[in-house]
Amino acid sequence: MKISCKEFELELKHPFSIAKFTRTSTPLFLLRVEHEGKVGYGEASMVPYMGESYETANTFLKKVDWNQFKFPLDFASINEYLDHLAPGHPAIKAAIDIALHDLNGQLLNKPCYEIFGADPAQMPVTSFTVGIDTPEVLKKKLEDAKDFKVVKVKLGRDNDKEIIETIRSVTNVPLYVDANQGWNERKKAIDLIYWLHDKGVVLIEQPMDKNNLEGNAWLTERSPIPILADEAMQRLSDLDSLKGAYHGINIKLMKSTGMYEGHQTILKARQLGMKVLIGCMSETSIATLAGAHLAPLCDWADLDGPFLTINNPFDQPAFENGKYMLNQLPGLGLTGVKEDLFG
Repeated sequence: MKISCKEFELELKHPFSIAKFTRTSTPLFLLRVEHEGKVGYGEASMVPYMGESYETANTFLKKVDWNQFKFPLDFASINEYLDHLAPGHPAIKAAIDIALHDLNGQLLNKPCYEIFGADPAQMPVTSFTVGIDTPEVLKKKLEDAKDFKVVKVKLGRDNDKEIIETIRSVTNVPLYVDANQGWNERKKAIDLIYWLHDKGVVLIEQPMDKNNLEGNAWLTERSPIPILADEAMQRLSDLDSLKGAYHGINIKLMKSTGMYEGHQTILKARQLGMKVLIGCMSETSIATLAGAHLAPLCDWADLDGPFLTINNPFDQPAFENGKYMLNQLPGLGLTGVKEDLFG
């Protein structure tokens, strides 16, 4: 296999604020894998709070023996091998996994969704995310959401109701809420959850600290809205401990080390009777498409990465009536690749 990589800074349209920080760009590591005349693409979105960087990605890649990856690809073994090389590093592991899945689809001449048994006709709508901001800026951000059927709202500070009221002055679409662990008092939180329910909120991610399992379970038991684990849900191994404490989970490929473990997590969540949202970090079309190929297996989707950025180096995935429209090209179906991107 021939490997090429590219460090890339993905710039956001607006400063992005959640409960605990603000950022204006995200460092990415783009990967190109060539084998037998076919090419697969992968991506690591290394949001700073997850602890990965260009340095850690390069260090990890130097440990990988690409010669051991043989077709037909055994993704369970690949996943085990990458974890054996070093703990952590989920984003760069995801880049490798996604590139190999794209390549695998090319070699099999099948779209990834077909390999996973996902039906594009079951694609859920995806949400458009707005970070915490002033009423004036929130209204400006919502102008970009006109083609979306759902808006996802970041909450977790002391102006949560003001943010919701501002959004409701502009749109009546259903809302997803992500508190990013920002709520600390369970009584105040449950009162706010009932208020949000009346405002058309249909799910809430990570209301309290990820380590406060008992507090999140208390809210889940009383909430009229599904409560989902986000920061508490990293790898497949986390799932058993979350049953009963949440109604469901948010899977992000950058945390699950890619499509293989993401798919395994979806299957196990279903076995446990839990709902599934597939989400994203700040991402280009590569990781967005990887998520979109699994999205028909999920209840909800939040795959808005390319819509929140200004320098996505690939074609925007086809989007219609609030949903991604997967093509029939093999692998991820990525288009608009400029080969000089990788030098």
